[in-house]
Amino acid sequence: MAATRRKRSGGREAKRAARSGASNVNAPPYITRKIPTYSLATDEQLELIEHNADTVLEQIGIEFRDFPRALALFKEAGADIDGERVRFPRGLCRQIIQKSAPSEFIQHARNPARSVKIGGDSTVLVPAYGSPFVRDLDQGRRYANIEDFRNFVKLAYSSSSMHHSGGTVCEPVDLPVNKRHFDMVYTHMRYSDKPYMGSVTAAERADDTVKMSQILFGDNFYDEAGVEKTAVINLINANSPMTFDDTMLGAAEVYAKANQATVISPFILAGAMSPVTVVGTVTQILAEALAGMAFVQLVRPGAPVVFGTFASSVSMQSGAPTFGTPEPSSVLYIAAALARRLGVPFRSGGGLNASKLPDAQAAYEAANTLQTAMLAGVNFMLHTAGWLEGGLVMSYEKFMLDVDQAGMMQVFAGGIDASENGQALDALNEVGPGAHFLGCTHTQNNFESAFYRSNIADNNSYEQWESEGALDAAQRANVLMKKTLAAYEAPPIDPAVDEALLAYIDQRKSSFPDANY
Repeated sequence: MAATRRKRSGGREAKRAARSGASNVNAPPYITRKIPTYSLATDEQLELIEHNADTVLEQIGIEFRDFPRALALFKEAGADIDGERVRFPRGLCRQIIQKSAPSEFIQHARNPARSVKIGGDSTVLVPAYGSPFVRDLDQGRRYANIEDFRNFVKLAYSSSSMHHSGGTVCEPVDLPVNKRHFDMVYTHMRYSDKPYMGSVTAAERADDTVKMSQILFGDNFYDEAGVEKTAVINLINANSPMTFDDTMLGAAEVYAKANQATVISPFILAGAMSPVTVVGTVTQILAEALAGMAFVQLVRPGAPVVFGTFASSVSMQSGAPTFGTPEPSSVLYIAAALARRLGVPFRSGGGLNASKLPDAQAAYEAANTLQTAMLAGVNFMLHTAGWLEGGLVMSYEKFMLDVDQAGMMQVFAGGIDASENGQALDALNEVGPGAHFLGCTHTQNNFESAFYRSNIADNNSYEQWESEGALDAAQRANVLMKKTLAAYEAPPIDPAVDEALLAYIDQRKSSFPDANY
């Protein structure tokens, strides 16, 4: 009897967590979408963009700078090499990708219950990435440090609507550039048991990530056939327009050789790094992504790869980046459809905005991109939570506000409940005309999981809101952030594994010329 009560209680807790974004170990590890994707472009328009992208690859080409191994691989595959410019026979990149790239894959977590599927009908929500600054209501805007990094990892771990620990959630500038990747990767490994991203700022740092992952997973790093499992996913940005540099190519090569996933992402601010038109921008994005994904497949056929894009626009008056506007949403919808036609997972989206504060501008600009990404069918949504000031700032309050939005998206993507309970005919029968549903049996049985419950929004009376301090949304987010960090408990880790990771880090750091750290 007690076991039955615990089972029912656990089920209710999981439902509540799924509908509120609260932390719960029983919450789904990622979203399984049960809603259709929204298509913006017609098949004829998509075919035109694919044709034009092949024209770019064939006639203009892509530069692969300071990386002769890429040139050799492409030459062997049949491309034309002119210095560092590679021109591809029409359809060659698509053929290489479709021959071996998986349409979906599992990124394994050290806690198997946290592993995520990337591709197909899945959506994985991931924190923001790469900000050198952080902001909160208590200390304002400042350079990020490793303690901030740990805090955001803990916040992501504590949220059921963040399915992933992320990567460079902020840049810990208090640590040496050549060594900070050790502390960042270790933080993901020690303070979370969700999947994580690796270092891409140099090939040797990518190699450190792989070696640390091998230590973390031990024998579980390999499947029964001795093939490496995919334990890390990594962001490889094209140096748009139409260029890949040796830093990104070196990291991509390391990860691909180890069967780790790479997200090949053209980084576009339209008007500066691509044409000012939607179709022209998507054409360039597709050409760049095809070339990068083909490189990965030539390094190791079958290595997981994701078609990524980060696309926004610049103000034609000031040149400043803008976010949440209609044109980038159009680009996102079209690129997602192109990824589905190619047969690979897709990355884009996030809570993008240019606001300096977690205010109304931040909210509506972020919501525009988050909703577009959900409707487009994004599989790996980087920058879901925390982004502020065009990506320069990781905001504590914005993180909590975005997590709340992510929880809402998770419920929406779950689709419509048309079960017997969802139809609610018994409730309609019981209540009848002119009465209310508050006390009926169906409401009593479902009230704990009915409707999304925001842990940020205030829906109380004016008098109650005033008596509780008259806090605005950012202030409420600040309170919740502090409560979440205070309640955080680290996931367990094998002490021997932790000791081995720290020994590896100590040995590697001491090998640098400046051994003090």
